[in-house]
Parts: sequence; structure tokens; C-alpha cells
Amino acid sequence: MTQAINQETPDAPLPAEGYAGDVSPPLAWRWWQSGKVVLVDIRSNAEREWVGFVPDAAVVAWKQWPGMTVNPDFDAQIRAAAGNKPVVMLCRSGIRSIASAKRATELGLTAYNILEGFEGDPDVAAHRSSRGGWRYRGLPWRQN
Repeated sequence: MTQAINQETPDAPLPAEGYAGDVSPPLAWRWWQSGKVVLVDIRSNAEREWVGFVPDAAVVAWKQWPGMTVNPDFDAQIRAAAGNKPVVMLCRSGIRSIASAKRATELGLTAYNILEGFEGDPDVAAHRSSRGGWRYRGLPWRQN
């Protein structure tokens, strides 16, 4: 289960070990729109195609379908995507983006994890996008 958003401080990153911190989807959106960060969707190509995507977000898969093997070009691709800006990492639920934020930090980047991810945690019926996440919070996304 992903960490719940701290409702008392939604406009500040939460501390994290091994990367710059955790941010809520709305805060990540505001930072991205202001030009402070690069939004990086680290989900697989299949996830973005089938579930939806954030228009104009940088795409650097952490793991790829099938097999969910680590992208061997991740390091070069994340450096290229970041340029000289911090990155905010988006995955399905806010779990894989932690691992990618840690790796980006090891590469010398300032990296944040987006809490709840694109779809959030599953509800009692095992359905996503009803208990948090980028889509649930009404932030821009599209589906093919």
C-alpha cells in the first residue's frame, strides 16, 4: 500500500530515504506546470497504452512488459529527460517510482516520488482509480 498524503502539509514534500521526497499528485502537477521539474512517467509502454497517460510527460520506462525487466537504458534516458531540472516520478501506484527515484538520485539527480501514482491503491473490489492517484484527483490525462 502506498503512503497516504499528509493532509496537513499537501504543499510540501514529505521526507524520504534515498531520494528527495514524496509529493502529492496535485503538488507534482503545480511544480511541473510552473516549470520547476520534469514529470517522468516511468510506467511500461503497455500501461500507458492500455490505461492512459499524462500528455507531454517525459517517458522513461523503469521496467518493460513482458516480464517487467529493468530498462537497460534507464540511466541515459533519465539523464536526458531531466536536463538540469529535478524530476518527479510517476508510476501506477507510487511504488516503482520510489525505486526509480532512488536510482535517479544515485545518478546525481534530484528526484521525487509522486504518491499514489497514476491509478492509486485498489479498493475492496480490487479496482484502481477510486482511492487516490493522478486520475482520481482530476489531473490531466488521456487514453488512446
